[in-house]
Amino acid sequence: MWAVIKVGLNIHGGAIGYSSTSKNGCNSFVRCRKSLVKMCSTPGQNIQLTESVKSQIHALPIMVNGCTGKMGRAVLEASISAGLQPVSICLGGSEDAGKIVEAGGKVITVHGPSDRENILSSVFEEHPNLIIVDYTVPAAVNDNAELYSKVGVPFVMGTTGGDREKLYKTAVDSKVYAVISPQMGKQVVAFLAAMEIMAEQFPGAFSGYSLQVMESHQASKLDTSGTAKAVISCFQKLGVSFDLDEVQLIRDPVQQVEMVGVPEEHLLGHAFHMYHLTSPDGTVSFEFQHNVCGRSIYAEGTVDAILFLAKKVKLKEEKRIYDMIDVLREGNMR
Repeated sequence: MWAVIKVGLNIHGGAIGYSSTSKNGCNSFVRCRKSLVKMCSTPGQNIQLTESVKSQIHALPIMVNGCTGKMGRAVLEASISAGLQPVSICLGGSEDAGKIVEAGGKVITVHGPSDRENILSSVFEEHPNLIIVDYTVPAAVNDNAELYSKVGVPFVMGTTGGDREKLYKTAVDSKVYAVISPQMGKQVVAFLAAMEIMAEQFPGAFSGYSLQVMESHQASKLDTSGTAKAVISCFQKLGVSFDLDEVQLIRDPVQQVEMVGVPEEHLLGHAFHMYHLTSPDGTVSFEFQHNVCGRSIYAEGTVDAILFLAKKVKLKEEKRIYDMIDVLREGNMR
């Protein structure tokens, strides 16, 4: 006798699973076209906006720093589609200084490191309700946060990496409004929150179970996903023995297409994660998965974070660091 219980989270048009469990308890990573839960995030979806959200969006000025990159560009386009108003300049690295970015009829000039404090101060003076969005590079995280905090501009930090402890200390000490989150996909954040609640309330519930983790990202991502690390931490609290070096990292495009099932058009931008738990006797299996194709889920989550932060500023609520859990709890998302 055996049982298989699957919880599949697929953020793309097709539901894709990865494992099969046989009667003898053997598990293998194979493709299957079945998922009990499917979450789909696609560009241009027809979203009904509440009046309160519409009022927040109207003419809200934003500055998307790092908009020459793929993620920054995606956020810029999603923001414009939502009705936000990018200002005519943004900040970037020296290699991007002087570049012109065009999106949605907007023309944006990229300024390099030179005199950026005066530039930002001038823009903030002209647009006192400005919100900054940062999708630059890990090496710039701390310097950028210090700049935003010094000028006093509310910011959404979507860039990962950098010295995170220093980042939080900078924002806290300056008493600036900020949303800081390494994961901006709101559905993925909700999944992580659910995992953390389960780990907190039912410690040891999976004691003795074995865990297999496979995650596939574009070849340029060499390290293990921070999201995977967070989920694994929850399983460890639930009693599972697992080391991070056991994660199966799939970075080869051929394997990604043939074994994982990543659509070829998304090889340069995807995040497929699978977590497979098996009972000590091999008779019970649990599977959790979340698959993301493209960058729209992160871009749309960032827009929600912008609107959330703008509301906090407008209502003169507490100046502190918020995260995507706070955004989710607010409930007033598009």
